[in-house]
Amino acid sequence: MQGADEKLSVDTVVLDLRGFVDSFDCLVIAAGRNDRQVRAIAEEVERRVDLAVHVKPLRVEGWSSAEWIALDYGDVIVHVFDLETRDYYDLEHLWSAAPATRREHQR
Repeated sequence: MQGADEKLSVDTVVLDLRGFVDSFDCLVIAAGRNDRQVRAIAEEVERRVDLAVHVKPLRVEGWSSAEWIALDYGDVIVHVFDLETRDYYDLEHLWSAAPATRREHQR
């Protein structure tokens, strides 16, 4: 979450999905106000994970439009949305039964 916070992400949340799905453990959701901020958040998360644990994402999707960038680290999936796309998909509602850790910043 620190990488997202560093780039002033909006309402960063970590959902603990252990016991809900078998394919991964945590889902990190963050948002930026525009495509430039979405890319900056995703780049900072990727940089911080690489520095901390020397791991690159297995897959990255969404760089071209930057409405929704997904970084797949296997057990952890990071989604960085623009605000409109985050509201549309509402992943927090989809996984509302999962324990959540949240950092809220103003929209």
